[in-house]
Amino acid sequence: MKIIRTSTIPLSLNVLLKGQLKFLNGFFEIVGISSEGELLDEVKQREGIRTIAINMERGISPLKDLISLFRLYHILKSEKPAIVHSITPKAGLLTMLAGKMAGVPIRIHTFTGLIFPTKKGFIQKVLINMDRLLCSAATNIFPEGQGVKKDLINYKITSKPLKVIANGNVNGIDLNHFSAGKISEAQKEQLKKELNISESDFVFVFVGRLVGDKGINELVKAFSQISKNEERSKPVKLLLIGPLEEHLDPLQPETMEEIKNNPDILDLGFQKDVRPYFAISDALVFPSYREGFPNVVMQAGAMELPSIVSDINGCNEIIVEGQNGMIIPVKNSQKLKNAMETLLSDADLYHQLKMNSRPMIESRYEQSVVWQALLKEYKMLLKEENIYV
Repeated sequence: MKIIRTSTIPLSLNVLLKGQLKFLNGFFEIVGISSEGELLDEVKQREGIRTIAINMERGISPLKDLISLFRLYHILKSEKPAIVHSITPKAGLLTMLAGKMAGVPIRIHTFTGLIFPTKKGFIQKVLINMDRLLCSAATNIFPEGQGVKKDLINYKITSKPLKVIANGNVNGIDLNHFSAGKISEAQKEQLKKELNISESDFVFVFVGRLVGDKGINELVKAFSQISKNEERSKPVKLLLIGPLEEHLDPLQPETMEEIKNNPDILDLGFQKDVRPYFAISDALVFPSYREGFPNVVMQAGAMELPSIVSDINGCNEIIVEGQNGMIIPVKNSQKLKNAMETLLSDADLYHQLKMNSRPMIESRYEQSVVWQALLKEYKMLLKEENIYV
């Protein structure tokens, strides 16, 4: 029984679905389709699945999108999967349309995040209509969390039933991997030494793409004011872990200048293993404008870090105000600064949030729960279509 999983870029298959594809491959023949690159080869090797490279543009590109659509159609027609299941917006649109054209009986798209709620005018209308078209071609829609589900309903994207798998999130969290105990004291001391971080420093960490809609402009502004305030309760550092994507959503020039010149901001780029950086940090700061269900907030919680997050989908499901973190308004550097200062100055609150962080992830998002729920869903859909495993 063949199931094809697709994403626009291989990073999504490689990171968002890590381990899941290998697990499902024990029950079905799983094939991964995404744009070409080393990460697609890595998925093939690590997950033990067959992969097919079909380049897909992340932005709107009518001619290239049409070429990708027909390549997908021909692949699906020849492969004859029982299920095709996409994540990420462009792969979702192209896969659902190609799947319908090719007669794939079960066509699933998981919305891991919505772009249009943060857009306005003509662009928003285009994005809404693209998602409506996607949904019209799909047989099943899985919002990644309750917030995404509400947006799909409120914007009237589809009248089809919407199902959140397990407690939300596309892949759950590997609690054995994301565990503070996996990083030794010697490793932490060595990394602190390399980064010139002292024992007295309170370390904030951000993990994600360094772009405007991740809230980096607000974060750098808030942190800069704190780090330059001589009356602060303790010295601070900010670790920025992630790639700078200047071509899609560039940071403001003053933000780039501050990152470059502030000695307390450490721009460390993409890191394959983020656990050591969580292990030497005290709190995650994640002021994103939009998310589906952010893995990084779960990962930080599993590593026993409280989080400051914006009041958006996913973040406000993982974090409960005053229990395992703090929730602030979107695009508000002053509120962000206030929350960061609260963690710096209120030791009792900080330790309470830290103590709750891992247990609140364990109880809701353990990885095997998500995988088993998805497997059960696949089997149920196949049975409903009289396709038996």
